[in-house]
Amino acid sequence: MKEFIISEVKTETAILVGLITKEQDEAKTKEYLDELEFLADTAGAVTVKRFTQRVNGPSAVTYVGKGKLEEIKEYIKQKEDDDEPIGMVIFDDELSAKQMRNIEQELGVKILDRTSLILDIFAMRAQTANAKTQVELAQYRYMLPRLQRLWTHLERQGGGSGSGGGKGSVGLRGPGETQLEMDRRIILQRMSLLKQRLAEIDKQKTTQRKNRGRLIRVALVGYTNVGKSTTMNLLAKSEVFAENKLFATLDTTVRKVVVENLPFLLADTVGFIRKLPTDLVDSFKSTLDEVREADLLLHVVDISHPDFEEQIQVVNQTLSELGCADKPSMIIFNKIDNYHWIEKEEDDLTPATKENITLDELKKTWMAKEHDQCLFISAKKKENIDEFKEVLYKKVRELHVQKYPYNDFLYNIEEE
Repeated sequence: MKEFIISEVKTETAILVGLITKEQDEAKTKEYLDELEFLADTAGAVTVKRFTQRVNGPSAVTYVGKGKLEEIKEYIKQKEDDDEPIGMVIFDDELSAKQMRNIEQELGVKILDRTSLILDIFAMRAQTANAKTQVELAQYRYMLPRLQRLWTHLERQGGGSGSGGGKGSVGLRGPGETQLEMDRRIILQRMSLLKQRLAEIDKQKTTQRKNRGRLIRVALVGYTNVGKSTTMNLLAKSEVFAENKLFATLDTTVRKVVVENLPFLLADTVGFIRKLPTDLVDSFKSTLDEVREADLLLHVVDISHPDFEEQIQVVNQTLSELGCADKPSMIIFNKIDNYHWIEKEEDDLTPATKENITLDELKKTWMAKEHDQCLFISAKKKENIDEFKEVLYKKVRELHVQKYPYNDFLYNIEEE
């Protein structure tokens, strides 16, 4: 029994699979797989190998071509022979039920796609009843069109039902289809119940927001793992959970913050990510309502990330889908302490790159020019925080005067 337990807790190993296409070059595929590996690490898996294939587009049957699938299969067999079994193969795009079924039959190991991996992490991270309900709904939405694959998997493992349990599938087909429809009905009923619960939670949260008084609402938004929770802790002097993992925060945390005697509400929200499943966006509506109802968005960006420009685009696109693209916003370039640059010599004719731009020069680049409100800080090291608070105070005060022009509170501040 002890040996069995030890083998069960052993860290799972994973293979990652991605495609190089006309729309996604080799460098971009590497970035996506780097992120997928971070997701796998967050979920507790260790990546041991990556496979990529250059194609026009994913195969509708097996995502990758037959030759590449055979290559992956041979690698899995080799690791099995070396007593280093592969626990799972993770694909960088969402797979259809047909693709999953075919790949699983060919490789004989657990198959995940980016969406199911993110859902696993969300399920692992969910702490409150609200977050757990939202994650469960998203999981059912993902599972529903894939029920046929699940039952095919069960039929292969089962010993038979009502016909002696031989290898033939004829005796299993009828009961399997009946059970499939039964499961579909149960899931739809469960989804309906979860939606009702979320509607109740949404109603409660709306009431809570109405009872917050005449205060400006500020929401921290951004890509996952850019430092929103650390920024929240800095401004609110609170201890919101923060760590170097993807999706450390699922539940929206709201704190009352006071800067120079001006109070406002600050919300920390769930991070966005490339290829964020639509089911998750839909399921997390009540959480994302904090973004929809905010008066000001603080878009936190990890400037030390090699691909932060695309992360900005992903967040902006998601905000647009939420109907929040026109809200007042500020770009907060965080983690300047991790941003490495090289001082250029006077006679250095090398074109400026991310590695050889000083911080002063950084403030003169397109990033500062493209955004009216743009700041560079380190929330962790508390660098340039005074300027951050000063600019934030002016912006919140301006919005407060616009929204509550007759609020005596502001006049009291001026008298002080």
